[in-house]
Amino acid sequence: MDHHKTPLFTALMQHVANDPLQFHIPGHKKGRGADPEFRAFVGDNTLSIDLINIVPLDDLHQPTGPIREAEQLAADAFGADHTLFSVQGTTGAIMTMIMSVCSPGDTIILPRNAHKSILSAVIFAGAIPVWVEPEKDERLGIEHGVTTESIRQAITRNPDVKAVLLINPTYYGTSIDLRQMVELVHSCNIPVLVDEAHGTLLHFHEQLPMSAMQAGADMAATSVHKLGGSMTQSSILNVKGDRVSIKRIRTVMSMLTTTSTSYLLLASLDTARRQLALHGQALTGQTIRLAQEARRQINEIPGLYCYGEEICEKRGVFRYDPTKLCIHLEQLNLTGYAAEQWLRETYKLEVELSDLTNILCLITLGDTEQEVNRLVQALRHLSDAFLGEGKWSKRVSAAVIPAASRFGLTPREAFYAPTEEAALEQACGRVISEFVYVYPPGIPILMPGQVITREIVDYIKRHVEASLPVKGPEDPDIQKVKVVAAPRQQEKAPGRRTGYIIPD
Repeated sequence: MDHHKTPLFTALMQHVANDPLQFHIPGHKKGRGADPEFRAFVGDNTLSIDLINIVPLDDLHQPTGPIREAEQLAADAFGADHTLFSVQGTTGAIMTMIMSVCSPGDTIILPRNAHKSILSAVIFAGAIPVWVEPEKDERLGIEHGVTTESIRQAITRNPDVKAVLLINPTYYGTSIDLRQMVELVHSCNIPVLVDEAHGTLLHFHEQLPMSAMQAGADMAATSVHKLGGSMTQSSILNVKGDRVSIKRIRTVMSMLTTTSTSYLLLASLDTARRQLALHGQALTGQTIRLAQEARRQINEIPGLYCYGEEICEKRGVFRYDPTKLCIHLEQLNLTGYAAEQWLRETYKLEVELSDLTNILCLITLGDTEQEVNRLVQALRHLSDAFLGEGKWSKRVSAAVIPAASRFGLTPREAFYAPTEEAALEQACGRVISEFVYVYPPGIPILMPGQVITREIVDYIKRHVEASLPVKGPEDPDIQKVKVVAAPRQQEKAPGRRTGYIIPD
């Protein structure tokens, strides 16, 4: 296919050049009705293509024109049979994957370090999650991938499972042997869904882990906006094979998608695909070289450690993405969150995420040696300021997410059950009805239906005390959580199943 073409972006530019008189939304009418300061900042060109689904521009809900052609080009670029554009972010694509294969009561195998969007989709679908614990890295305090043995065991225990969802790569950039995993799951005639939010570039360079489509996965949700150059909130859903009906997938995606689709986001997907298809290998190669040089210099800074090829010796890691710089503050007297604040205040430098003992920095297609040098300079100053005795009396130790607790109700039952508030400290043994997670990365510590344990309460408290962004509960101070109401209140909801236990 001719990847120089941008069917949708070209159609938008032609539409603007024709300068039609508009009597349709959006009401700002090419920016003339917009706030003047905002218009001056974003520019008339941007506002001129902020349009709605009129006939010349096609309709994302049932594309037959330039959007359909743009999706076909994306499918060719990413090695898929079909590609669907998402203006609901990768969250929308992930929800589409799960709701395309799961009906109420169906089981789905999930890694414990699944993103909140995955677990929200489980609630919407009425599915029953079967946890598989990822391999934990005690030194770094992070989780890697799941093993083939653990997935095989989960399938054996749950032979009627409807799908297996895998995370590849993880937020921190480690990857499993995806092809081997896909072959295992497909041998049981079960579809494989991949959360590939952080793997847009995988398909475009041989030094990166294998992409989901290269490995033969059935569906993969890929955040082009994260690393591929499109605008925030624009993503794609790649589909391969016929284990899941593409008609069903399109129907579910349409149900979850706004009818006021953003042509700015869609055009950015069209043009990002062009850049990746034509120049992705060269641009990604340069990005990898920059990241590896940054890694080398960071590992020369006292008190810092940025893992490299040696991480592949760990269980749950087959390969890694070198463009993700996971910087472990193993000998500095501050938390990762405090390091993030210090870098912001001292160097006007923003990191991707922080946890108790790490900060994560991404080297992308938009970086040059200049940005890398500024990062390394800031990290050297950080080391000088906090190595040895200082503001903190003792070093911070890593904390891996506790093992998943059992379910007292299905997630959907718990989410819709009568609830009451309980103090977090006194909530052990109760069934929670809301999410608790640190964002980023957005991996729930608790999801509706789980039984709250002392280990989990202590883990939450430790993050709150370290000022990490713990989110989810209606109480922003995380002093109280919503739990399923006590049995006497439950009796007011006749017919409700209680005490349902998810299989281990």
